[in-house]
Amino acid sequence: MFDPRFRVTALAAAVVFPVLGRAADTAPATPESDELLPSIVVTAKRLNDARNSIQTQTGASTYTIDAAAIAATPGGDNTLLNQVIMQAPDVAQDSFGQFHIRGEHNGLQYRLNGIILPEGLSVFGQSLDPRLISSMSLITGALPAEYGLRTAGIIDLKTKSGLVDSGGSVALYGGSHDTFAPSVNYAGAAGNLSYFVSVDALRNDVGIESPDGRANPIHDQTTQLHGFGYLEDILDEENRLTVILGSSDGKFQIPNQEGLEPALGLTVNGQNSYPSAALNEGQREITQFGAFSWQHSAGALDVQTSFIARYSSLSFSPDPLGDLLFTGIAQDASKQNTAYALQSDAAYKLTDTHTLRSGAYLQTDRSVSATTSQVLRTGADGMPLSDVPVAIDDDAARTEWIESAYLQDEWKPVATLTLNYGLRFDTFSAYTSATQLSPRLNVVWQALPDTTVHAGYSRYLSPPPFELVGGETINKFTNTTSPPLSPLAAPPLPERANYYDLGVQQRLTRALLLGVDTYYKQSDNLIDEGQFGAPIILTPFNYRYGKQYGAEFTANYTYEHLTAYLNLSAQSAKGKDIDTAQFNFAPADLEYIASNYIHLDHEQQKTASGGVSYRWHATLLSADFLLGSGLRADLELPPGETTPYGGTGIPNGAHLPYYTQVNMGLTHEFELPGAGTLTGRFDVINVFDKVYEIRNGTGVGVGAPQFGPRRGLFVGLAKSF
Repeated sequence: MFDPRFRVTALAAAVVFPVLGRAADTAPATPESDELLPSIVVTAKRLNDARNSIQTQTGASTYTIDAAAIAATPGGDNTLLNQVIMQAPDVAQDSFGQFHIRGEHNGLQYRLNGIILPEGLSVFGQSLDPRLISSMSLITGALPAEYGLRTAGIIDLKTKSGLVDSGGSVALYGGSHDTFAPSVNYAGAAGNLSYFVSVDALRNDVGIESPDGRANPIHDQTTQLHGFGYLEDILDEENRLTVILGSSDGKFQIPNQEGLEPALGLTVNGQNSYPSAALNEGQREITQFGAFSWQHSAGALDVQTSFIARYSSLSFSPDPLGDLLFTGIAQDASKQNTAYALQSDAAYKLTDTHTLRSGAYLQTDRSVSATTSQVLRTGADGMPLSDVPVAIDDDAARTEWIESAYLQDEWKPVATLTLNYGLRFDTFSAYTSATQLSPRLNVVWQALPDTTVHAGYSRYLSPPPFELVGGETINKFTNTTSPPLSPLAAPPLPERANYYDLGVQQRLTRALLLGVDTYYKQSDNLIDEGQFGAPIILTPFNYRYGKQYGAEFTANYTYEHLTAYLNLSAQSAKGKDIDTAQFNFAPADLEYIASNYIHLDHEQQKTASGGVSYRWHATLLSADFLLGSGLRADLELPPGETTPYGGTGIPNGAHLPYYTQVNMGLTHEFELPGAGTLTGRFDVINVFDKVYEIRNGTGVGVGAPQFGPRRGLFVGLAKSF
């Protein structure tokens, strides 16, 4: 039995899925399959193949996992999408559910069936759920011309369909931390029409990472609701219409540490003390998206055109008294972003050796930021003039426009060599503007029957995350208990980068596949993000210069009922000279970083992940692990020592300790005669209850400390129908 799991490949998408053992979903229909399957299902699979062929991953590094592989991991599809992605190579976990790929802070682009989803505002919540996934690919490296704007990683999701994945299930999952997660999904078809719907809810007491390492954090409850729908209408053998709808609504309490008291010496309305455990901050995140798509596939031409809309909002509610006493400011912050986009991509098989691909993308979005801040007015000496707070309104609204186009040719001069070369044009205007024509070149060489070498170069232009930029002016906060640290406030700039990638893949046996990949990126105005202030809202800024490089090793083994994988990576990510949003940084730190390359706060120099699963009849045993050398933290100098610029530490000069987290899972499928199946599962997260810090509260753009999850025991039942 072949049990597909994680796989990495440097080849084009058409090669990825047979390697994964999913040829049944992607191979052209044979005469035998025409006899066994209704013609509409055969048509749907052919259209899926055609849609996949529009996108090429030639020369890029692609790591793919399908729905069966997700179900085989501890937690299965009850886990969040970020936890699935963290099992890919060179992915480091961070606080607030974030993760970093190849030393990048964000820079991720999500696609559903090839459709780009405009970025949203969510920090904790995730609007895409593993239950909707038929397969997921993480595409990194020197990307072909069709990928742009966000290039750290392309997370390409293929959704389930009622024609291919018919049936449904209702499930209950829960356990430690008062976790309760019901879900229901169903896929079906009627004639040419098919659909898939999924709804799930989540409630637990660890919505955000613990700030002090305790298993049951204070004030950390979350309630979330997610919904997804996919509708497909096959008009004829050459045309298909699809509609995608999704919604996510999450409420989060901001967790507290115990035993702290205000240290600023402020008095607010006659009160100067406040127990930290009593703080009452909260955040709500809403994301809604939809896409309407038309696909036409006839002869040598395949084209897909889509209209996309996305709404995202984030609101932070402070503790009016506690926040002001602890931090000097209590902010009621709200952000909204509404985006509309039009995307069209096409592939044309010109000859047996040339396939042309082209496309265009147009996006406009409106971002609105509204903040009301309670502060105390201060005199020239910095002392409060009164203990009565005043309100400062700081609102902003701006519209962004993005236009992109690309043209590329996939050329096979000989059977063992594939060249993919092209040009991409991007332009945008918002708080800043830029235009760039970007060349791309990728080469894949089948050196030996079991040896594949790939290399690539890509020029990138990445706009700053427009939806996160906000605030009207910093001057309003002068002479208050929350003054700007620097008078400089240049708006975030676009990042321009040269990216190089070289790798080799070797199949040693039919069961064992090995891969090595190396990369180097040189950037101007490297984009980073940080949390500055109590609201958990990330703010973008730039390093004038950036350089990132690293190496990845992957191993995948599949033999009969046993599957295993291992990923090892090493990286360096550095930046120099913060040249935008300087008001968030202390002058001594700005001066030090202006003269020295520093490690980026999200750099994790060594990362490893791996897993194993074994199926014995109807029982599946699985385990996986994460290992990291720790994200960055400030290096505190000995008492009395300072930097040449007066600072008491080196920004991001240290890293947190190594950590390892091991998870285990057990599932068993019970056959119910005439009534489908009942699947039971038992999962243990962090089996050895390792207590480790993800953040310690120091570092460039780092807010409060956060710890990894403590041991959790979870059980679930899922009834198919």
